[in-house]
Amino acid sequence: MEQHMVVDCDSHVMEPPDLWERYLEPQFRDRAIRIVEEGGVEKLIIGGQVVLEQRLAGLGGAHIPREELFAGGLRYVDGCPPGSWDPAGRAALLDDWGVDRGVLFPTIGILPFPTDDMALASAYCRAYNTWQAEFHQSIPDRVLPIAIVNWLDVDAACAELDRCLALGFRGLFVPPEVLGGRRPDDPHFDPIWSRLVDADLPGCLHVIVRFGGAAVPFAGWHETQPGPVFSFGLGATGQLIPAIAAMVVSGLFDRHPLLKIAAVEAGCGFAPYLMDRLDEKYQFFHTAQPLKLKPSDYFRRNLWFVAEPEERTIGSVLDLVGQDRVLWGSDFPHVDSTLEAPQLIRSSIAELSEAQRHRVLGDNARTLFGI
Repeated sequence: MEQHMVVDCDSHVMEPPDLWERYLEPQFRDRAIRIVEEGGVEKLIIGGQVVLEQRLAGLGGAHIPREELFAGGLRYVDGCPPGSWDPAGRAALLDDWGVDRGVLFPTIGILPFPTDDMALASAYCRAYNTWQAEFHQSIPDRVLPIAIVNWLDVDAACAELDRCLALGFRGLFVPPEVLGGRRPDDPHFDPIWSRLVDADLPGCLHVIVRFGGAAVPFAGWHETQPGPVFSFGLGATGQLIPAIAAMVVSGLFDRHPLLKIAAVEAGCGFAPYLMDRLDEKYQFFHTAQPLKLKPSDYFRRNLWFVAEPEERTIGSVLDLVGQDRVLWGSDFPHVDSTLEAPQLIRSSIAELSEAQRHRVLGDNARTLFGI
């Protein structure tokens, strides 16, 4: 291990296929999230609906050549490398990487829950969090679990967040989308934000998988099937830029000046552009949307950005947004990640000062997550 802590701020578990059948309360188990096979085709069932089918190995698959991954014939479990759902395997991977801790996000949990049954959606979240708590308790010094809640039921979300914070979770998953007609910055969600402020822990705006609605960026373009380079390349920032901009210009950070938000899996290079763009437009429209500070001040006070392993603009972001604002993440074990991520991020920041390297690799994460 390096003298300073190294923290991977964007990694995932691959949920065991029977997680919800085992961890849901009995009254919900007949509607558990599950993977079934029909006619040799795997189907992911959520809320009684098929959400994905075929090539479910592609939900993970970082360890598999991509041409093999999408050729067909592989199952969901084939896309789950050691450590994606086994705590001992995760600790071994972190050891191999020279990484002290990993922040854990879900995989199936970032997919849509297509149900109007709020009790069921909340139960799905509780089941995942209970399993994730056990995973964390197996290797408590190596992983930082992030809770998921049902944002469409604020009372249930607050109760579940309270439970997760008591269990040692280190942040909350924040979907970058309009939720029941409300943006995440809407005062309707203030009870959730207040709990995070009281706990001094971040909300983590993380990329989600959606097949319709406002969370599908550039939807008209996607209808023309521009391909995975377009979709993966622009999808993340296409979701996070509007979510961050709305938070900044809405007054959320005036209502909650100590709120911490991490932007995850979209890189960091867009941050100075967006910051400057909002500052410029604020000069013309501040009377229509008054804030206590300039937009850039909220970037420097309330926002953190998780860099991709091969980004070349990390040094510029440190200089323009703040030395304490940049983290890094591997996105393990997802299809667009690489097992070489720790080596790549070290190479990407090799020309920075020693203090800057330590900040990006882990010191900033220690502050953000209260390690």
